[in-house]
Amino acid sequence: MSEEEQYEPDRVEGVPHPRHTARLFGQDRAETAILDAYNAGTLHHAWLLTGPRGIGKATLAWRIARFLLSQPEGDGGMFAPAAPDSLDTPEDHPVVARVASLGEPRLFLTRPTVNPQTGTPRRDITVDTARKLKSFLHLSAADGGRRVVLIDSADQMNVATQNAILKLLEEPPALTTFLLVCHAPARLLPTIRSRCRTLGCAPLGPADLGAALEQAGLQTDVPEMVMAQLAEGSVGEAARLLHENGPATYARLVALMRGCPDMDRQGLVALSQGLAGNVGLAKLDTLVRLIDLLIARLARAGAGAPPEAEAAKGEADMLARLSPDPRAAREWATLHQSVAARLAHGRAVNLDPSTLILDTGLTLNDTGRAILSR
Repeated sequence: MSEEEQYEPDRVEGVPHPRHTARLFGQDRAETAILDAYNAGTLHHAWLLTGPRGIGKATLAWRIARFLLSQPEGDGGMFAPAAPDSLDTPEDHPVVARVASLGEPRLFLTRPTVNPQTGTPRRDITVDTARKLKSFLHLSAADGGRRVVLIDSADQMNVATQNAILKLLEEPPALTTFLLVCHAPARLLPTIRSRCRTLGCAPLGPADLGAALEQAGLQTDVPEMVMAQLAEGSVGEAARLLHENGPATYARLVALMRGCPDMDRQGLVALSQGLAGNVGLAKLDTLVRLIDLLIARLARAGAGAPPEAEAAKGEADMLARLSPDPRAAREWATLHQSVAARLAHGRAVNLDPSTLILDTGLTLNDTGRAILSR
């Protein structure tokens, strides 16, 4: 496998890559939309798979790719096979093995690559990838048959790349299907969005999330409902949380907030330890995401939309006490924006992460004190 193939930014660490994921949970509506379009002969040439990160969009894209590439060509007349009733592809079909090994000649994968000059990963999908795609479509056209272009994720394409892809979408080659996995459609050019059919994917419910985690080989004693609340229906986010002991960290955050307006300072100091350097980077990422989640849940609770279930013991009482009304909800919503900006700035300029978290915790305590003192 080449260095470019070894670098897989589209895979969550510790779980199988989406192309190796056998089953997809919780996206029946999206699967049905593709299947109905295929059976009706109205399959659009470009599909924009949207929804929050980690809910199965990439798994769906690879599932569609295997399905399309394994279908027989031509109508077959009276001997044509029955219309497929699912996107399942038999495990022993040659396409499955070729796709898994990235050796399928009729599939083109577009994703961020490694800079060949520096050996460092790129954040964006650069225009040279689009040029390779154009060559792929030109050369493979002579072979006939269906082709699939999979872009993961489309919102990582820079402007030059998007313009290059747009030209291909405006004049799509025959029997070619574009699958654009997209976490943030607003980052795409409106002209690209207008040439794609949007296929919305939804966050997973507790049972589907639990089944997806089990399939990924992630065992946990955390109740499915708690994981669904913490990860907001995202398998990818749930995997990251489990790797970094996220459920226990969120429980510590809730316990600290229950102490408002007299937050346990020693507990806050303990929470902020071990965040420095590369060793603490993943832990810091998890803590920042959980702080963001906590403030968002406070804002929603005061606005009359409390969570369906607790994500930690005592959370419901804490939310009701610290965000009892719309006025409090507005204060937490305002704080949500300012804290997010402050944390992002602090990390960008390499402020000491422990100090950054301590300051954030004290700000939360001050906000809680102001609300309780009214």
